[in-house]
Formats: sequence, C-alpha cells, structure tokens
Amino acid sequence: MTDIFRQHIEQIVTLTDSEYEQVRSHFIPKKIRKFHTLIREGDLVFDEYFVMKGCLKAYKTDEEGKDHILQFALEEWWISDFKALAMQTPATINVVALENCEMLCLAMESRERLCRDLHKMEYFFRKKTLFGYIALQQRVLSLLSSTAKERYELLLQQYPQLFQRVPKTLIASYLGVSRETLSRLNKS
Repeated sequence: MTDIFRQHIEQIVTLTDSEYEQVRSHFIPKKIRKFHTLIREGDLVFDEYFVMKGCLKAYKTDEEGKDHILQFALEEWWISDFKALAMQTPATINVVALENCEMLCLAMESRERLCRDLHKMEYFFRKKTLFGYIALQQRVLSLLSSTAKERYELLLQQYPQLFQRVPKTLIASYLGVSRETLSRLNKS
C-alpha cells in the first residue's frame, strides 16, 4: 500500500530508495473507523494526514447546528485543520471518517525536519500547498459566481467517485444547497 504513497510523491519529485525510506520513516500509519472523529473543534492539532484508503469530511457546524462541508478527502488526498496545525491554535473544524480509513500521519515537527533534511520534500510540500490553495480559490469563486447547477456539474465532472461514496445530504451541504435542490439537479 505504501507504493501508492511513493507514486503520489513522485508525481512531483523523484526519490531514490534510500530517500523514500527517509521520507517514509517520518510518517506513522493510522486507522480510523467509520463515523469516528479524527479532529474535533477546540482540540489542538499535531498532524496532517495522507489518505491511503477511505473517505473523510472536514466541516464546521454553525451556531444553528447546520454543518458546512469544507472538504472531502479520498485516497491520495491530504486533510487536517491546517490553520490549527500551523499556528498551534485550537481546531476550528471537525474531521470525521465517512468510511473505515487508513492514513499516514505526519507531525508538524517531522514535516519541518524532513523539509530541512531533504529539500526535494520541501519542494513537494510547497507544490502541494500551492495546488491546494488554487483548488480552494476555485471553490470559493465557484460558490460566489456559479449557479447551483454549475457547481453540481463541476463536482460531478471533477470527482464522480464522490457521488458513489458520499451521502447526497453531504454533497448538498458541500455545494451549499438543500437536499431537495440536489435531487432536482440530479434529475435535470
């Protein structure tokens, strides 16, 4: 299974076997069962997670009890409360497993050490961060300027596997629409 992780890294940088072993030594395997919480709002966050198997959601619950989905994370995606991790402040979001999950955990201090010792990984993380920022910017722009139908079609085009693995109510929340609206979009 760690071949998936190496292939993921080598989409950006090429590693020798010894470099890969050095990288891999900084990651700790973690399993979490369906519906269990990985990060709870208010807790300190010490790790970021690379998803090897499974699906998670990151969300914020508002004062009225409504959940707002920020991100899903499938295989080969990264997830955490990155602000809480970087700033060492309490988490402002929750991350929960939607399926049984297997992940690789990377502590912030391990990431810093790895980037200092192996500049290829500093480049890797810089590129991954940039790609993540671009995706977030596109998501915000889509929420601001696209119709619900356009957001639905874009999500379906980019991540069709989500529709097979994630309940429709969560997809509706991610798109910022009601479950009923999602049903109408699905039929049109």
